[in-house]
Amino acid sequence: MMNQTMKIILPVGILIGSVLIAAVLVNSRPKVETRVPEIPPPLVRVMTADTETVQLAVFSQGAVMPRTESGLSAEVAGQVVYVSPAFASGGFFEKNNLLVQLDQRDAELAVIRAAADTARDATTLRIEEEEARVALQEWQALGDGNPNALVSRIPQLAQARARIEASRAALRQAELNLERTGIRAPYAGRVRQKLVDVGQFVNRGNQVATIYAVDYAEVRLPLPDDQLAYFSAPMHFRGEQSSFRGTDVTLNARFAGERYQWTGRLVRLEGEIDPQSRMVIAGARIQNPYGRGNNPSRPPLSVGMFVEAEISGHKIENVIVIPRAAMRGYDQVLVVDSEERLRFRTVDVLRMESNRAIIKGGIQKGERICLSALDTPIDGMLVRVFQEESTTPTVQEGAAQ
Repeated sequence: MMNQTMKIILPVGILIGSVLIAAVLVNSRPKVETRVPEIPPPLVRVMTADTETVQLAVFSQGAVMPRTESGLSAEVAGQVVYVSPAFASGGFFEKNNLLVQLDQRDAELAVIRAAADTARDATTLRIEEEEARVALQEWQALGDGNPNALVSRIPQLAQARARIEASRAALRQAELNLERTGIRAPYAGRVRQKLVDVGQFVNRGNQVATIYAVDYAEVRLPLPDDQLAYFSAPMHFRGEQSSFRGTDVTLNARFAGERYQWTGRLVRLEGEIDPQSRMVIAGARIQNPYGRGNNPSRPPLSVGMFVEAEISGHKIENVIVIPRAAMRGYDQVLVVDSEERLRFRTVDVLRMESNRAIIKGGIQKGERICLSALDTPIDGMLVRVFQEESTTPTVQEGAAQ
């Protein structure tokens, strides 16, 4: 009986003892304090806003085209007997230079015939005038009153005078046709395409070449219509003579692995704005595009050459220039206040370019603008300033967006 009682009490005692020992151990362990880790404010880079004067520029591109291009045609028929050495694709010529000569023999014979007809009709007129004078004298000697038209030979005189006028016109026409056998340059230019050569027969109206003027070249530059606000655009109105001298344009092109530059002027806007793209075409003119200019190694500004254009724009004072990456959306920036807290600021953007923004209002000189990219900035958020620049960082000008 005693043994059974011990078998029951002993395990219970061991269990109770274990619970007491565990309780003592739990109560005697050191207490661990739970702390929330402190997250430091984000580190940002700022710049100090400063006003400056900015020279705006508008960028575009286009292909060189001639100011005037013509199809040179024969005014009379004939066989080509001579072509000028300049009469070749790419050849230069001056105004009135003989480019193509047609066979003159038929035209010379026509002049001789017309001259003979004129001499004959002139003699006939003199005979008729003498006969009219004699008839008038005879009437005055034999008759009374005024003679009629037939007696005075008035119809015969009129006919003779008409014949001499027609003969003279025919002679002048023959002389013009003789002159037209020589096809001359209507202006100083360059041959774009040669279409005939010695031995070919051409009819009146046949085109012998395509030529273009070389006094200046033009480039058609497409521009968004909102870009017209940034430079002096040449506006022309009906009934007014414009005195606008043109806006300066710098053209750049690569040729034979080298980069060259030409200067010109923006002289006109074409009369339409594309309703879909909102593009307007501006015409730039380059004087003496085929001369050497100040750079003897510079090639001619060839027709068809692709060029990049920089149009000189307005000079704007008291603006603030910041990197485009500092913009939050189109018209907001982050400003760090005196308490090192971020503040959203809505600004008046004059122009947004590829890598900079030009601000004309909304920021005061001396304010600090946040340049760092933050994932989720919050108005009033505390920050640490890592670097403060006292002047606007230099940014390269780019095309407006």
